Amino acid sequence: MVGKRKKIYIKTFGCIQNRADSERIRAFYWNKGYDLVQKWKETDLVIINSCIVRQSAENRVYGLINNIDKYRKATGKRTKIVLTGCLVGLRGKKIKEKLPQVDILPISEISDQIKPLRDGEQAALIPISAGCDNFCSYCIVPYARGRERSRKKEEILAEVDRAIEEGFWRVILIGQNVNSYGKGQFADLLETVAKKKLKKVSFVSSNPWDFSDELIEVIARYKNIDRLIHLPLQSGDDGILKKMSRPYTAKQYLRLVEKIRQKVDGVRFSTDILIGFPEESLGAFENTVKMCRKVGFELAYLNKYSPRPGTVSAKLYQDNVPWKEKQRRWRKLNDLINKKLS
Repeated sequence: MVGKRKKIYIKTFGCIQNRADSERIRAFYWNKGYDLVQKWKETDLVIINSCIVRQSAENRVYGLINNIDKYRKATGKRTKIVLTGCLVGLRGKKIKEKLPQVDILPISEISDQIKPLRDGEQAALIPISAGCDNFCSYCIVPYARGRERSRKKEEILAEVDRAIEEGFWRVILIGQNVNSYGKGQFADLLETVAKKKLKKVSFVSSNPWDFSDELIEVIARYKNIDRLIHLPLQSGDDGILKKMSRPYTAKQYLRLVEKIRQKVDGVRFSTDILIGFPEESLGAFENTVKMCRKVGFELAYLNKYSPRPGTVSAKLYQDNVPWKEKQRRWRKLNDLINKKLS
């Protein structure tokens, strides 16, 4: 007699990399006899795939754990909680001391070789690398995810082929910095994937200083490569960029945008902007506004700065832009760039 399958609920916080990890987590537990459900109150096991890029994201993790804890005490249900993701990667064993009611699953235990169980959406998420070597002063990712590690090209291509066989017409190549893949091999990988029977090939996220001429040529050559390019700006002020450890100036960023526009017909840009970085004066913020007007971003992911313990900016700079002012600046940029999308 086949045993009754158990139920699992997976809550994913944060970036597209975490979403891809959760697809493998789902497969990992499916092989152990668990089926996915959509409500955590109906499950035997809750997996929380955590994000700590902002304090607000970390707080949401604690909030969910607290809610499940209260429910367990009120009902007597023995729902198991397993925590994984960046919070585990950063805090390690200390997180178990803080949250003794949860079990820990290091994301490194979920192998890239596990075939993901996807949700049947049109885009297949294909991780090509993990971790980051850039150490931007505000960013916790290198400490939580470790140094950059690139997957083997043949593994990536095999996963792309499986996605095509499963009926996916679009793939998204993902990593903390995709265009540093294989120490300069991303253009070659992207071209190989673009030659396959895919309607669209996208990639996120890419850093301006690694965006090579060869990569631009590949994008221009293959019409199925996404014309919406995500190119994080973070700030349009040179002084703030320097404090952020972003190795480019506003003029260099604009030159790259123009170079891409000259080569790639119909290209559009999305971006990330960090608002209220320490010592961001009104003038520095307005420089960012001017940059946004010059580039004409189609979409911007806007984040208010919060100091992350362990990062360079948290050690060196005081978080001296008031929260209400961060909110005001957020609204101004959101109205400028994103309001047309609503």
